[in-house]
Amino acid sequence: MSYNIKEIFFTLQGEGANTGRPAVFCRFTGCNLWTGHEKDRAEAICQFCDTDFVGTDGMGGGRFETASEVAQAVSAKWPAKRSENARPLVVCTGGEPLLQLDESLVTAFHQEGFEIAIETNGTRLPPHEIDWVCVSPKASAELLLRSGNELKLIFPQENAEPELYENLDFDHFYLQPMDGPQREENTKLCIRYCLEHPQWKLSLQTHKLLGIP
Repeated sequence: MSYNIKEIFFTLQGEGANTGRPAVFCRFTGCNLWTGHEKDRAEAICQFCDTDFVGTDGMGGGRFETASEVAQAVSAKWPAKRSENARPLVVCTGGEPLLQLDESLVTAFHQEGFEIAIETNGTRLPPHEIDWVCVSPKASAELLLRSGNELKLIFPQENAEPELYENLDFDHFYLQPMDGPQREENTKLCIRYCLEHPQWKLSLQTHKLLGIP
């Protein structure tokens, strides 16, 4: 199996439970909820996506023929000096990473010494041995992946209210304000909801606030 990767880059995780942690992001092309083309946004299942996952023209992106090639490209982005107390982290994202991420690639990442995190819409089941599973449900999309480390809900979404997910098997529950023209108001709504429902924590897109990838 070959792998189409939009971009591979080293940065700080900007969202959720691992905010601030250094990580290599491996962004896969393609998604099953939107083509990524603006002309199709109005008909997309997820209409608020703010990520470019089309093509393989991003930094470090390309078409990789083997899992080992992807893992080596990710490893090359991690600083040469590795600390024994800081296991390297790769965040597999998209688009929808589970359209391509398979057991061969999981094995290859682990062989390079990486802890593996995924950011998924939860419409597909992951391969075994992934270390950190973050699910971000989308309204009108069937949620198959109903357990993991972190549920991160973009808020507000009509027909995807937090109470629909509060009893699922996750260690952490996050509300993240929907970006766009209403971001300030959406942030206030998230804060209010978290204060009224302490099971939920606030997730901010700190990478945007800091101006990093």
